Amino acid sequence: MVLDKIKQPNDIKNLTEEELTALPGEIRSFLIDHLSKTGGHLASNLGTVELTMALHLLMDFPQDKLIWDVGHQAYTHKILTGRADEFDHLRQYGGISGFPKREESNCDSFDTGHSSTSLSAALGYCMARDLAGEDYKVAAVIGDGALTGGLAYEALNNASRLNNSNMLIVLNDNEMSISKNVGGMSTNLERLRTSSKYVGLKNNILASLEGWPHGDGIIRKIRSTKNGIKSLMVPNMVFEDLGIMYLGPVDGHDVKAMVETFKMAIGIKGPVLVHVITKKGNGYEPAERHPSRFHGTDIFEIETGLPKRNPNPGYTDVFSTVMRKMGDRNPEVVAITAAMAEGAGLKRFRNMFPDRFFDVGIAEEHAVTFAAGLALGGRVPVFAVYSSFLQRAYDQILEDVCLQNLHVIFAIDRAGLVGADGSTHQGIFDVSFMTSMPNMTVMAPKNKWELSDMMKFAVAYDGPIAIRYPRGEAYCGLKDNRAKIELGKAEEIKPGSKVMLFALGSMVKKAEEVCELLAAQGIDAGICNARFAKPLDKEYLDSLIDNYDMVVTMEENVLTGGFGQQVQTYLVDNGYKGQVLKVAVPDEFVRHGSVTLLFNELKMDSESISKRILEALGK
Repeated sequence: MVLDKIKQPNDIKNLTEEELTALPGEIRSFLIDHLSKTGGHLASNLGTVELTMALHLLMDFPQDKLIWDVGHQAYTHKILTGRADEFDHLRQYGGISGFPKREESNCDSFDTGHSSTSLSAALGYCMARDLAGEDYKVAAVIGDGALTGGLAYEALNNASRLNNSNMLIVLNDNEMSISKNVGGMSTNLERLRTSSKYVGLKNNILASLEGWPHGDGIIRKIRSTKNGIKSLMVPNMVFEDLGIMYLGPVDGHDVKAMVETFKMAIGIKGPVLVHVITKKGNGYEPAERHPSRFHGTDIFEIETGLPKRNPNPGYTDVFSTVMRKMGDRNPEVVAITAAMAEGAGLKRFRNMFPDRFFDVGIAEEHAVTFAAGLALGGRVPVFAVYSSFLQRAYDQILEDVCLQNLHVIFAIDRAGLVGADGSTHQGIFDVSFMTSMPNMTVMAPKNKWELSDMMKFAVAYDGPIAIRYPRGEAYCGLKDNRAKIELGKAEEIKPGSKVMLFALGSMVKKAEEVCELLAAQGIDAGICNARFAKPLDKEYLDSLIDNYDMVVTMEENVLTGGFGQQVQTYLVDNGYKGQVLKVAVPDEFVRHGSVTLLFNELKMDSESISKRILEALGK
């Protein structure tokens, strides 16, 4: 096995040509085998095997700096830097991350997980290098999907300042982010990829020049000027208009071709973009056919590609069904996604109402302000987005939606602990930042039926409103507890004596478990489904002040600025003399691991909560 010779960074440089030819197949087999057991980002990594090899043949680690945009395609980089033996525990608690992590290896230059950040970080490295008088290489790998994010263009615009040193930008063009790419940049790249007129003329001219006296020098001159063949045939090249030299397209599965082009690129002063064409899922037929499904896959059967687990419907599935029904009943309802149609549950809405579905690409900031415009135009926009990605649009939510008090619905998926994707994806901050905004209403359902009821309430509402729901299987308990949704009204599920468990959303299920554990210790605790993180049900809270010795707030959100702190503030300000015990995520970033294990580690599991209550009561 050639892979057995890769034990530490730069070992790839010691391989023979024959071994380099065999290595891509071995890496792909390794990834398919291991990810079938652990899950992870398969399609994106199968597409970047040769690209990563070429960069490792060019660069020296850890001296040189390689920055991956998003980072979900860096598995081969981890293998080539000596971490293959750790893949048995990929994305598991205590194991290696599915994303680059500086604490994991000094060959990882930047912690990533969200999109469109690589160019800004790489440019910062370049400026720091130049100021220090150093000469290490800096390369950023960014996908065509990430180029739909505005931050990438801010960096490209600023990169033209880099006149006297080099920055290598590798555009990994596979026509997809998670869902198929959309927008002007994607269209422009597609035109360039498929322009036989451009490619054919370029190849013919270069072939002819090779036979001329001094032809090599002329070819080099053509490649190093903005007025070359490319500019004649493709007059609207956005990169060169920004002062960034463009080279390519290059076959992203031809290691030699990429190494030659990369060597040429790093010899040029200033920023250089090399356009590399790859195929997502390359080498594994199920992933080639269904790249979206294998973007982030659970464990699967290698022979068929089918998942080994058949989970019950999740909250995303419930949302998907409700959105389809809302689309049928109300022609003003429109749906927005930021490159996550499948992941966020909008595929069925898109198929049934294509004119009312908008995929804006990886551009959450634009999505929110776009929704504001739709609302002002008389539509009812629903922006379905993962909690951790909504953070990128904080200013737009505050300034463009809440300030104008517009009827925009935020369907916040993956709210709470998400597990294996780790710290960059845990959705544990949205309650804190959304409830801080005037005019915003924030809800969280206890089960699948309440999510449906809350969506209907949100469509009929008039103003900014958010519904947060977790990843995974939708809770089917408490079916008979289905009181009508009223603005700012909680739902008492069970009265108690002395202790009231005041739980938000997903934590209602855990409150039931805690209630049973306390009952076994002789404590009759009550349960209340808060429903609203904002506005709080002040009338209900008033009723607790003289009737309970302890109020236990429970939320799947950080403690700081969260639901519990707001409940405590109200109770104390209104004369409550009892204890307020706040169950929430501590003030820290939460690493990757199974959700169950993370709850245990954070002391948010039922047994830990019960123990805390008993200790506080002196039991």
